[in-house]
Amino acid sequence: MKREYHRWHSPRLGLELGVVVYGHWGPPLVGFPTSAGDEWELEGQSMVGALAEFIEAGRIKLFTVNSINGQSFYNKGAHPFHRSYVQSVFDSYLREEVVPFIWENCQSRVAIATMGASFGAYHAANTLFKHPDIFKRCFAMSGVYDLRNFMDGLYDDNFYFNNPVDYLANLSDAWYYEQLRSSDIHLITGTGQWEHSGPTYRLSDVLRSKGIRHSVDNWGPEGGHDWPYWKHQMRSYVSQLY
Repeated sequence: MKREYHRWHSPRLGLELGVVVYGHWGPPLVGFPTSAGDEWELEGQSMVGALAEFIEAGRIKLFTVNSINGQSFYNKGAHPFHRSYVQSVFDSYLREEVVPFIWENCQSRVAIATMGASFGAYHAANTLFKHPDIFKRCFAMSGVYDLRNFMDGLYDDNFYFNNPVDYLANLSDAWYYEQLRSSDIHLITGTGQWEHSGPTYRLSDVLRSKGIRHSVDNWGPEGGHDWPYWKHQMRSYVSQLY
């Protein structure tokens, strides 16, 4: 399998961050790590291996990124408004730096999909909801979509515009509705070990109340909160949809 590692200094974040690219061809799929992971986590947890046959066949091209959660919502040593600010800047990094990199790497301004599990599911979903003209499909597995518990009771605009259950509940912009109508949104949960479905169904309720088409995929006992479940799910989605 072709693998490339790219790293650059982000002037927005003031950090060097890396992106790993797997494959030579195919529609781009951005993979987010879990809460403490980085751009290498999906390879280390064998998610890349689980999708290897599809990557090698050119059915997808996988881009794995770092999500710097330790400097945003998981940074308990920082003021809550700093946490939400870092998340806001990270969202800008994705749109203004990672997206152009993906388009250049693919040699096309092609639509991009996202995937993530646990806290990575938040990023996968939030990225599509924030930029539905660019990200057109997401696989959000075992996620949480209301991050108030990370803000110590405080609240600001940066948090609001990165907390999906809030900004989606008040969505009224016709342009966003038009873009979301052509999106393929998968919220994935189940009844397996360590899984909590409540956050998935709460986000679904918000989307349904706004008439936003999406799918709640309940995998039953095959939907647990661990890598073996997530790898099995992603193999199934990629095999069917790509």
